[in-house]
Amino acid sequence: MPSLKYQIGDKVMGRWPGSSLYYEVKVLGFDGKSRLYTVIYKDGTELELKEQDIMSLTSFQVRTRSRSRSNSRSPGRRRSRSRSPARTTRRSSSRTAAAAAASAAAAESTPSSRGDAKLKQAAEVKLSPMQQDKATENNSNDKHQRKEENNTASKVNESGANVEADPEKNQGRYNLRRRKDDGDAKAAEAKSEEEEEVSAAPAPAAAAPASTPLDFGGKMGALFWTLFLPAWVLFLVLQVNQKDPSLANFPPALPPLEAFWDPQALGFVVLWIVFQALLYVLPVGKLSEGVLLRSGKRLKYRTNGFFAMVLSAAVAAAAVYQGVDLTYIHSHFLQLTTASFLISTLLSVYLYVRSRSAGPDERALGGNSGNVIYDFFKGRELNPRIKEFDLKFFCEMRPGLIGWCLINFALALAEMKQQNLDMPSYSMILVNVFQLLYVVDGLWNEEAILTTMDLMHDGFGYMLAFGDLVWVPFTYTLQANYLVSHPNPLSLPVLAAIVVLKLVGFYIFRKSNSEKNAFRRNPSDPKLSHLKRIPTATGKSLLVSGWWGVVRHPNYLGDLIMALAWSLPCGFSHLLPWYYMIYFIILLVHRDSRDMNECRRKYGSAWDEYCRTVRYRIIPRVY
Repeated sequence: MPSLKYQIGDKVMGRWPGSSLYYEVKVLGFDGKSRLYTVIYKDGTELELKEQDIMSLTSFQVRTRSRSRSNSRSPGRRRSRSRSPARTTRRSSSRTAAAAAASAAAAESTPSSRGDAKLKQAAEVKLSPMQQDKATENNSNDKHQRKEENNTASKVNESGANVEADPEKNQGRYNLRRRKDDGDAKAAEAKSEEEEEVSAAPAPAAAAPASTPLDFGGKMGALFWTLFLPAWVLFLVLQVNQKDPSLANFPPALPPLEAFWDPQALGFVVLWIVFQALLYVLPVGKLSEGVLLRSGKRLKYRTNGFFAMVLSAAVAAAAVYQGVDLTYIHSHFLQLTTASFLISTLLSVYLYVRSRSAGPDERALGGNSGNVIYDFFKGRELNPRIKEFDLKFFCEMRPGLIGWCLINFALALAEMKQQNLDMPSYSMILVNVFQLLYVVDGLWNEEAILTTMDLMHDGFGYMLAFGDLVWVPFTYTLQANYLVSHPNPLSLPVLAAIVVLKLVGFYIFRKSNSEKNAFRRNPSDPKLSHLKRIPTATGKSLLVSGWWGVVRHPNYLGDLIMALAWSLPCGFSHLLPWYYMIYFIILLVHRDSRDMNECRRKYGSAWDEYCRTVRYRIIPRVY
């Protein structure tokens, strides 16, 4: 293998992709497959560059001096020798400025001539926005405009010619794009036109192992969560079926081992997953494109989740009409949970084994630490597929999510049977309808999940496989499961108040997500021209208008309000049915922390400006 021209840690001059501008960068890594260097700019932006787009500091200094001499000696620049003694020549000052700039190699450019001089010599410009005085900090829009003008005015090209600032094109200086090989020029062009809001998952980065910090407590944390999550689900399933599910009765008694296993329950789970897989591969519904990957490709997804939901509901209704007793789901809840856990574990092992043959561009940046347990938990491969069957997308939206609604429906039938009711209680109806609306909305807008953190950033491993197949269907149904044995009557005023709360949360959730997805898909849409945005060094923008100007994660705010509406029908007799609300707060705060770290690394100083503009993370004036 040939030795590298530039080593990791070297400070070199990197050409701004798509231009002739050079900036000082630091080499972070090299991908032998794509032959691209990963470099980081002063504002924290990481990009990939070809070797021919990189120069050593010494070579750049020599080149700058050479161009400086050439410019000063050109016929058009010659001065008459009979000039007035009072008029000094500009040639020497230009040379002096060029030499000083070249020797510094990283200093900001300073105009070296005045009057009719049109060429200004410089070696580098600063990428990060210039600091403003206190007088400009009160107005974020004016402040940002001044940053743009100051930084754009200082840009110079390779030959030393000044680049004019254009206040009409605020994003000019931020138009940084990853450079791929020539065959990917079209994909690179498409990528440069994309923009993204604050809750967006990270943009594609260099294909290098362990290039992101370890999440969830690192290696020991991954081992803890791998063991703790199944134990916690088991606790919830056993606790909710106790006559008194208060925490004073913790821990619940463990049933005999044979109570965990039922071949019929395993067959039911396998049949359900196969049925959903068949619906997924049917040529029905839209064929949607995913985000641009590091390889320059866009995967296609069959987004027919709503069709699968409707057909599944029809099959369930037909089964009940034919006399099938769906209360079997409630009476065999533990066995069904065990079967789903077994399937998710086998799937995780398969995913880890197959990921060992995945190429660098096919791996998730966060799941290649080299530690078996961590990578097994987090997931090594970003988009594992069997031909066109996308395993992560399927598990994310189908068996667990639609299964959640099927289980809720079965638990409503179990409540009627156990409480001798002619119809489910108001509390059970609210929980079923609220959660059904949430799932139907997600499947109706299924295309939006293609730009979420799970799909864009996280690998598919134990964490997502267990979450999709076990955690969602068997813990999100906790409120309905609780109401089967612990009814909670509701008065009409209380019922109406809970409905209003749910509608408010749903409106915020749907409105904010619609703004986000429309902005991601086509930021140049004239309908979005009124939205305010902050350009970043990646060529993308941060949305600071509409709901995204109120808090950084308004969709999380809507989610929390809806979670509150799901828990209120269960009353306040026990803490257990409030588990989802508590868990969701912890989950969203953790996700916000991950977003903050990733966005600060990715967007640099533009992210700091965004945080000053939108101060609160999830709850206005609280958090």
